[in-house]
Formats: sequence, C-alpha cells, structure tokens
Amino acid sequence: MRFPAAIQKLIDQFSKLPTVGPKTAERYAFYLLDRSAEELQQFAQALAELKEKTVSCGECFALAESSPCPTCADLRRENSVLCVVADTRDYLAIETSGGFKGRYFILGGELNHLENIGPERLNIEPLLKRLKDGSIKEVILALDPTIEGETTVLYLTKLLKPLNLKITRLAKGLPMGADLEYVDELTLSNALKYRNEL
Repeated sequence: MRFPAAIQKLIDQFSKLPTVGPKTAERYAFYLLDRSAEELQQFAQALAELKEKTVSCGECFALAESSPCPTCADLRRENSVLCVVADTRDYLAIETSGGFKGRYFILGGELNHLENIGPERLNIEPLLKRLKDGSIKEVILALDPTIEGETTVLYLTKLLKPLNLKITRLAKGLPMGADLEYVDELTLSNALKYRNEL
C-alpha cells in the first residue's frame, strides 16, 4: 500500500537528508501531519528563509546573516593567527569553546577521493590569496582527526610550507574519528592551547 501522494512526496524529501532512512523519514512526515497549520507555516517559513537570509562571509566563508560576519567584523580579534576549519559548524564549535581569539577561514569541506572532493572544490585558492599579504604569521589547521582531515592537513601543509608561516594543528588529544562539532568545550579549548607545530 502506498501513502497518499503528498505524504510520499514529503517522505521522499526527508529521505534525501543525511542519516535519514525511509522509516525515519516516514516518522518525520507523520509527525508533521499532527502539527497545527500555524506550526507547519512556521516550519515552511524557516525553510524558505534558509537560503534567503543566509550568506557566505566574503572574508572567512562562514555562513552568517551578513558579510562580513560578526567574527570578521570584530576589530578586537588577533589578526596574525588564522584557524582553518572544514565548515561553519566546526568554526562555531571552536568559537563556543572560548579558547581562540584569532581569525577563521572555512575550507568548505575536506579532501575526499570517494566523494570526488578534490582541491578545486575547496576554498584553497582564496586561502592562499588571503595569506599572500603577510599579515598572517600562524595558521592553525583545525580539521577533523579522520582520514579525510589528515589528508587535507598533509595537502595544505605542503602548500603552506613555502610561505614561511608557523603551521600548527590541534593537539592529538581529540579522539580519532570524532567530528569537531561534537567535542566538548574543555577538550576543544585544551586542544587549541596545546597545539603542535608541523
């Protein structure tokens, strides 16, 4: 037995989300069916505004409400230290820890051969352009301790070494296979504090 077309269409859309299988998508669809028209309108409004009211910061590439983002616009931040992260979630995880007062740069992902994510799909050229002016003295490579993160760190280290910058990365206290966005604030703060030079 098939669901009515409107329900099936919603299940199909939910199934496209990461880690959402058919049964979870079905639960989401039926959950929404039990909501009031006003709640559904608010949900639809939030989805519609997702792209309308979110921009990529012109300096660090973080997702924000304006460009430059509040972090890039903050004149009190340390301009000589740049923390390179894979995405906005990692940037927010580090920022929430309170352990870093420098600048950020979002790569837009990590190198991943299986998913055809090569250097050309990441913000590597803008990163190199940003480093050319000489104001950055240290680059912290704050990428996930996964195969993809390690591959990206090796690739970036090879590119950055000729620029005579201090290149560091987060301390090895983070568990292998973990995502930065799920690491507790104290662990992340200590990882920044005790980072190692490459």
